[in-house]
Order: sequence, then structure tokens, then C-alpha cells
Amino acid sequence: MSSQQRRVVITEFGPPQVMQLRSEPLPAPGPGEALIRQTAIGFNFIDIYQRRGIYPLDRPTGLGFEAAGVVEAIGPEVTDLEAGDRVAYMNAGVGAYADRRALPAGKLVRLPDGVSDEAAAALLFKGMTAQYLLRKTHAVQAGDLLLVHSAAGGVGQILTRWATALGATVIGTTGSPAKRDAALAAGCAAVVDLNDPDWPKAFLEATGGTKARVVYDAVGKDTLLKSLDCAAPFGLVVSYGAASGPSPAIDPELLNKKGCLFLTRPSVFPHNADPATFRANAADLFDAIGRGHVAVDIGARFPLDRVVEAHEAAEARKVTGAIVLVP
Repeated sequence: MSSQQRRVVITEFGPPQVMQLRSEPLPAPGPGEALIRQTAIGFNFIDIYQRRGIYPLDRPTGLGFEAAGVVEAIGPEVTDLEAGDRVAYMNAGVGAYADRRALPAGKLVRLPDGVSDEAAAALLFKGMTAQYLLRKTHAVQAGDLLLVHSAAGGVGQILTRWATALGATVIGTTGSPAKRDAALAAGCAAVVDLNDPDWPKAFLEATGGTKARVVYDAVGKDTLLKSLDCAAPFGLVVSYGAASGPSPAIDPELLNKKGCLFLTRPSVFPHNADPATFRANAADLFDAIGRGHVAVDIGARFPLDRVVEAHEAAEARKVTGAIVLVP
């Protein structure tokens, strides 16, 4: 027995118009799988990078990493889910831009009553990124001084709010003065404009000369070398994104000269590779949501058949807050 699936497919890289919405048969869930009727789909800028071919995928391919919905049916050997469960995911491979999906049950996490489908779809990928950065890459403690690049961005705001709730002091950076207020509202003690060529000096002025225990750098090419100048001796520089392009190669001796620094390049998927770890990390995120440490601002909702408009709005920076696709 099969049902129909409407999903977004690209056969070539390019502008938003390369995305096609197709209707295809969807087989019943196989062993270890659950069939999900999706109610909300998350948007992330990596979707744009993959659509453009900056992060190339084998084609034809779907797009999207995260969604929430309801279990419609389960396949053989699934013992931890049942029809009617509200679930979400962020690490089941690309293809979340769809109204239904059959997925490995181990990739799904049940949603608590206090977390809506839209909040889960908008927060899971970004929130789980913040979770490993705060808990695993460095266990943030009260009194830590942190530098968070792109503090007004999706991950940046979550990271800032959560770190501040843990008692850390966050100095943020933004790429435009217009985003300063959003970074301050997220909890930054001060905000530095990355358009200033001497932004590391501005950072030190904001801290009274104290360098950061951890620098969280999602910008990459344009910032990483100067980020090293903002880390305290024996401090940690975390390169977890490349919004401006791939980070430059760094001679290990430079880390010695800058203060015996630690440098790491982590990502969210290895931190959530097995079901038990993924669900434990998600529970930590859901707890932070419940405590009000992490929140979501839905800036726009687009029906799935208007996905082209959603990408156009995101690329034009017309939306403040998260974008959610609604099947």
C-alpha cells in the first residue's frame, strides 16, 4: 500500500526557480521506518547554499533538513513510536521539503506538549547546533566571557540567549548596524560591527581589555584570523560555519604564538549520530525551551507550493526571524 508525496526536487543548481514541486507515490514504511505527515518544515541558509551548488549534492535531490509532524504509520520492528505521536527530526538526510516522508524511526524524537510543531521545525537544527556548542565543544560556565559572531542570526541568537542564561557574558558581532538591536535583545552585553576593520580592537574596548574564553565563529573566511586575536591564552576558537566562505588554512605554530590556543571545526551531525544521543541532546534543548532560555520568532510562513517565494525572501533578507514552510 502506498500514499502520495509532494516534495521539492532540484535537477540543476541555480536560482530559486530550479526548485520543482512533484507528486510521487510513497511506499508504506519499511522495517524500522515511520511514515510522517509533516505539519511544519524548517528553513536554513544551508538550503540555499545547496540549491545554488555551493555545497553540491548528487542530483536529482530534495532540500531541507528539519521538520515536524505526526506519525501516520510504522513499519515492522519499530517499537518506540506509534501512530499519532508528534515528532521532529533534523538529521535524516536532505529532503524535508515534503508533505510526507518515510524515515528511520531512530532519526525521530517525540515532541513534548510544551513545544509546538512550528517551534520544533524552526528551532531543532539551529537549537541542536547551539546545544553542542554550549555543552560539548565547551561546557559554558557562569563567568565565561564569550565572543559570538553573527549574534543576530538564527543560531547566534539562540547561542547568546542560552549562554547568558547559563551565566556567561556574551559580546556579539553583527554584519550591519541594523542588526545591533536584535543582538542586544538576545542578551549581548555589547555588540561590535564587523564592518569596522579594527573590530578586534572594538571588542577589547567593550571588555576592558579582557579576551574571550571561547570565540564562536560562524563567519569563516572574513573573520577567523582576527578571531584568534580575541581569544584569551589557552582559549578556544570554534569555527562552526562559513557564511563568508571557507576559513583560511592555519599554521599550528600560529596558535602557539597567539597564546597556546585551541582551534576546532565541529558540526551538528556527528554530535547527534546515534538515536540515544540525539534524543538526550534534544531533551536538553526542549528543557531550555521550556525554561524560556531558547525561543523562536516565526518571521514568515509560506505554503510548500510557494517555496520559491520563501527562498527569494530569504536571499533578499526581507524576513526577520525564522521562515517556516507549511505543507
